[in-house]
Amino acid sequence: MDAPASLDFATLPLSAALKQGVEAAGYAQPTPIQAQSLPAILAGRDVLAQAPTGSGKTAAFALGLLQRLDPALIRAQALVLCPTRELADQVGAHIRRLAVAIPNLKVSVLCGGTPLAPQLASLQAHDPQVVVGTPGRVQELLHKKVLHLGGVRTVVLDEADRMLDMGFEEPIREIVGKTPKERQTLLFSATWPESIRAMAAAMLRDPLEVGVEGVAHAPEIEQRFFEVDPARKQPALAALLLELSAESCVVFCNTRRDADEVAESLRHFGFTALALHGDMEQRDREEALLRFANRSCQVLVASDVAARGLDVEDLALVANYELPSDPDVYQHRIGRTGRAGRSGLAISLVSSRELPRAKIIEERAGQPLRWLRTPTATPKANAAAPARMVTLRIDAGKTDKLRPGDILGALTGDAGLPASAIGKIAIFATRSYVAIERALAGKALARLNEGRIKGRSFRVRKI
Repeated sequence: MDAPASLDFATLPLSAALKQGVEAAGYAQPTPIQAQSLPAILAGRDVLAQAPTGSGKTAAFALGLLQRLDPALIRAQALVLCPTRELADQVGAHIRRLAVAIPNLKVSVLCGGTPLAPQLASLQAHDPQVVVGTPGRVQELLHKKVLHLGGVRTVVLDEADRMLDMGFEEPIREIVGKTPKERQTLLFSATWPESIRAMAAAMLRDPLEVGVEGVAHAPEIEQRFFEVDPARKQPALAALLLELSAESCVVFCNTRRDADEVAESLRHFGFTALALHGDMEQRDREEALLRFANRSCQVLVASDVAARGLDVEDLALVANYELPSDPDVYQHRIGRTGRAGRSGLAISLVSSRELPRAKIIEERAGQPLRWLRTPTATPKANAAAPARMVTLRIDAGKTDKLRPGDILGALTGDAGLPASAIGKIAIFATRSYVAIERALAGKALARLNEGRIKGRSFRVRKI
């Protein structure tokens, strides 16, 4: 389904409040998936969309569910299910950003890996109009009878293929079964395996299918393959990253053990590298994602599940330390580079036992893979320059009424740092993070610990 050539956000039948949200978010022209799906979503139709991360799908379903909301009605009216907490947090933040002009809107993000008590207290205080969550925690809250879905008008299944891969089919079916039959259902999936088709058939009514034609809009991603002996993979990866000089790179591993070992190896060669996988504590995962996003970590070494929801602008390079057995997973990995009209680069280190996987990828692509010579020299220890930024953690946050401007003011005022040396600032409930240029991080840390932020002393340390 091709969208009208003249379609833009100004011509869509959005409420005045949502038009303000779109303008505040800086949106002008819809992405291909938005242009194909939004008219049908706003008309109330069910939609089955093939849409990878980075395609603009979140704004499409967020605008749709917000358009159907009655802010004066204090009950759950929209439900978004996501595979991971990281993605749910991003979706919740995206919805709040677009709803900036809708007064008194309550968006609750309900995920496992976080304490249950605050979520119970929040739900018992009053129902949210929008619920974003992972299937396990949403199911648990339904069983405790504190989450009520009888008034839901819109259900969104985001990255549905990953949720099925993670074993969430039974919770999803139970949760969706608690919502009204006349609801609108929107299913977004990067791939359309038979299991997704079966779920769509059971849950959607006469859906509009979009996204297949969007392949024509696929970003330009250069793919390079290197045949490497397994024992040489770690130094070969370091040599390639040194050669390519990418400021930010995600390295995908098939196991958590490999993720830890590869991150440790890259640190030996001088890179600021962090692992990201499901065995890590939630705070450690959050801090790894945050440091990668604010450029104080150059290389994130991730498992596929842990990287779901990772959304970093201008990701220059994706590396496969090992090829996945599923070619759809390969496509999803490399699709994280080459966003927003930029070109991207993906490299893959392939052992002899992985060659059949490469052959499948080649058959899917319909053209020969590009094989290049693998570097043979082992880099020296600390050959790479570390990340240009360093992250400081402040043990205070929203509960202390701390705002980004307070931190910026303390750094540029008492600490005497130029504003250009200060990077992203992120504020959570009880802690905050600020990225500082490496050369000035020591000075910033000392001054913040000696001085005050908003008239108070807080503990500050480098992470």
